[in-house]
Amino acid sequence: MESQLGQGLKPRHVTMLSIAGAIGAGLFVGSATAIKLAGPAVLVAYVCAALLVVLVMRMLGEMATANPDSGSFSTYADRAIGHWAGFSIGWLYWWFWVLVIPVEATAAASILNSWVPGVPLWVFALLVTIALTATNLFSVKNYGEFEYWFALLKVAAIILFIAVGAMAFTGVFGSEHAGASNLWSQGGFAPNGLGAIPAALLTTMFSFMGTEIVTIAASESNNPAGQIRKATNSVIWRLGLFYIVSIFFIVCIVPLSYPGLLEEGSFLAALNVLNIPGAKFIVDLVILVAVASCMNSALYTASRMMYSLAGRGDAPKIFARTSKANVPVAAVLISTLIGFAAVVGNYLMPDKLFTMLLATSGAVALLVYLCIAVTQLITRRRVGDRRQGLVKMWGYPYLTWAVIIFIPAVLIYMAVWSDMKVELYSTAVLTVIVVAIGVYVGRKHKVTTFTQAQAELHLPGADESEGKDKVLDRD
Repeated sequence: MESQLGQGLKPRHVTMLSIAGAIGAGLFVGSATAIKLAGPAVLVAYVCAALLVVLVMRMLGEMATANPDSGSFSTYADRAIGHWAGFSIGWLYWWFWVLVIPVEATAAASILNSWVPGVPLWVFALLVTIALTATNLFSVKNYGEFEYWFALLKVAAIILFIAVGAMAFTGVFGSEHAGASNLWSQGGFAPNGLGAIPAALLTTMFSFMGTEIVTIAASESNNPAGQIRKATNSVIWRLGLFYIVSIFFIVCIVPLSYPGLLEEGSFLAALNVLNIPGAKFIVDLVILVAVASCMNSALYTASRMMYSLAGRGDAPKIFARTSKANVPVAAVLISTLIGFAAVVGNYLMPDKLFTMLLATSGAVALLVYLCIAVTQLITRRRVGDRRQGLVKMWGYPYLTWAVIIFIPAVLIYMAVWSDMKVELYSTAVLTVIVVAIGVYVGRKHKVTTFTQAQAELHLPGADESEGKDKVLDRD
């Protein structure tokens, strides 16, 4: 067994991963919920969420180009805030992606079951999980190759949809679908009031989770800093094109009163309004590719975060070992097993266990973004204004502080006014538990650091409490 990751990801793999990393079922289906909540004003929510992600990616890019690492923001938080912070955010992030596995496996199984009703859902879920686990076990190149084609298909589907939307907008499908009259003719731009925009913002914000994966994957490429720089610099047009432009055409095409919006999902509803033949099969196929891609990335991301945690002593050492192909096999397998256990739990107790587990990850995305912002603020203060990496955060420290203030404001809104109180409180309970463990582990880590330093300096008679204080000051 080796102990280091490989460099099997090619530039085209990382490039396509950065382009399509945030494109999942949340865009193709979940966006319908946000549209129903806010109407055409959902565009404001998407612009705000995209702006937040762009700023967070800029901060993360600044740190990642200076020091690429498979642990990404978890490693940086460890160094900037403290060991407890890296421990906590690393484990929460791992938990988030482990729970993505059963969600996407169930979604894929539902589509396949609709095509082949004779095969039970759990069989399809198991087959999809095994197939994608296999792609992650042999080499990172396999993951990269599968994700490259998944991402390419997703990007092609969205570009085709935007082309169809543009034709509808210009009257190719008839004058009744032309123009932007639906932006104000269905009760106004914000038919449910401006207060619906923050509610829609929560849904849209979670759709962007996955943009940061490129900073983890790039560490297994030949030029990680360069790849992260490209991904960070291109995030604006990627989110603008794939999310905002496509959602713009959807709200122009689909009237808010359309009865099948929530049931069909936003993309299928738009194609049905335009009477595109075979729309359901086309969208189902695209969604199947999207959820397979998301599940593939979930397995990869969870395993690399586990590998990083183990390498820092925050998880069993076996998860830091890699195969001859430089793959953390044990980390992949434990993430898969726990993810599939949740799949089984979903079928056995769908309204109890799985719902409760899923709720615990409801606000993890916001905690990750907040952690990145605080880490960047502290890191920049320590290194000064020197250009450490290939990317530099805009408007430091003002925009960094804006993100740090904005995210708690969103969390307060969730706690008081939104329908996501259960998710927030469940995530809060889990976070308190993980942070408490992280503080305990952090203290042990500092004692261990002191003991090692004492041995290296040959100071067997040194006062332990004084030595601990020095280690704490140094850390």
